[in-house]
Amino acid sequence: MLVQRIQTLVRSVWREAAKFGVIGVLNTFVDIGLFNLLVDGPMNDKVTTAKIISGGVATVLAWIGNRYWTFRHRRNRPVHHEVVLFFVVNGIALGISALWVAFAHYTLDMRGTLWLNVNAFIGIGLGTIFRFWAYKKYVFANEPIDSEPATEALTEPLQDTAEPGQRQRHSA
Repeated sequence: MLVQRIQTLVRSVWREAAKFGVIGVLNTFVDIGLFNLLVDGPMNDKVTTAKIISGGVATVLAWIGNRYWTFRHRRNRPVHHEVVLFFVVNGIALGISALWVAFAHYTLDMRGTLWLNVNAFIGIGLGTIFRFWAYKKYVFANEPIDSEPATEALTEPLQDTAEPGQRQRHSA
């Protein structure tokens, strides 16, 4: 009984972590790509502002990916409440990321494209650790978890047309 409960917990955490990771990788490319476009163009002297803009765009895309794929099986509060929590959590994570970039650029004098990208990546990593914890704890919390196998979690379609209470449960 205990072994089965542990396996179910590991499977559910793996499933969510794997999906969260896929969304995170995609949004890291968006964030760093847009950041580079901005600092190499119209915001070459405003790295913190460029980081906030690129992170904001990635946050909107992360909401869509996490709401409709990573945590789609978790529903317990109105969407408008969840959106506010999501953007508060992401605002804090973006602040962590932007503060790291600003600190490294202005205080440690780590300048140039390579250092900007290294520090943007580190900042995203620090924010991501906070986000994963906060999503599970506050944003997408208190809902039942399907017993969907981890292999299906990575290969399932992005959209689900069934109502939350009518979804079929997969057996492991």
